[in-house]
Amino acid sequence: MTATPIDNGFKGSAARNAAARARLLRGLLPALSLALVLAAIAWLNPRAISYFGFSLMLNLAIPIALATIAQMFVIAGNELDLSIGTFVGFVGCVTATWLKDAPLIGVLILVGSIGIYALLGALIHMRNLPSIVVTLGMSFVWQGLAILVLPKPGGKAPDWLLAIMSFKPPFIPFPIIAALLIAAVVHFGLMRTSYGVILRGSGGNPAALRRAGWSLLKTKIVLFALAGLFGVLSGMALIGITTSADANIGNGYTLLAIAGVILGGGEFVGGRVSPIGAVIGALTLALAASPLLTFMHIPPDWQVAANGAILIIVLAARVLISRRER
Repeated sequence: MTATPIDNGFKGSAARNAAARARLLRGLLPALSLALVLAAIAWLNPRAISYFGFSLMLNLAIPIALATIAQMFVIAGNELDLSIGTFVGFVGCVTATWLKDAPLIGVLILVGSIGIYALLGALIHMRNLPSIVVTLGMSFVWQGLAILVLPKPGGKAPDWLLAIMSFKPPFIPFPIIAALLIAAVVHFGLMRTSYGVILRGSGGNPAALRRAGWSLLKTKIVLFALAGLFGVLSGMALIGITTSADANIGNGYTLLAIAGVILGGGEFVGGRVSPIGAVIGALTLALAASPLLTFMHIPPDWQVAANGAILIIVLAARVLISRRER
């Protein structure tokens, strides 16, 4: 007995509906992860779900979100940045010293560091070098420069930066407002503008972009320059919170930034990234890194492993959803 056109049409429609549901679930996975973490915190310590509680728990969420966005721009071009953590530390040392004592020199150094990031993008593209190797080497350079700028912990954040990071708006904590603003601005620039399509296309379909007459070199330079810009903002925000600097203060941000992008729905290949998802992933990591695991009485030595387990669980769920979508 052969299938009728009606049967085939019904099966095709059902398959399309199932794929649409799978795509929707995949898109909502970062938000679901954040909701589960918040639910667990509310269950373990209901008093944490308050203005003061969120302000305290998300204290470091802004620099993590900015570093995650920086990594997202690099991943959008099918590259990976292993130096963003030490770069954030270098920016922090410059912010707590030169930007405080000699603002003009400090600004020039930070602008120059963004230019170096742009040159890295050009070098990787022109010489066809693996970004992992280049940025790994640069991580030692940034670390050494940070030690030269600030050999021992100290320095002080500029007063204007302290005022910004200590701002307390009514009703909604500042970290949440800042996260929403970062996600909205980057989402509009990367996902809703014509040049944002070009930037994502450099990682999604570089051959088609080249045939259309766009310069892949220029897009790579822009992506790395944007990564440097948000790395600078991350380092400055971090010093505005901690009030002083240390050459090693940002070392852990490299893996946090990569995990935030992947947790937020990004992929290492294909230029497939989500600014909103990246910020949600950063917030999830900020909440899971200390508040949730502390409320669960997990020793600090095990908290890194617990963070890794959370990431693996989310990635496994995404793989299952992707298989269903296909």
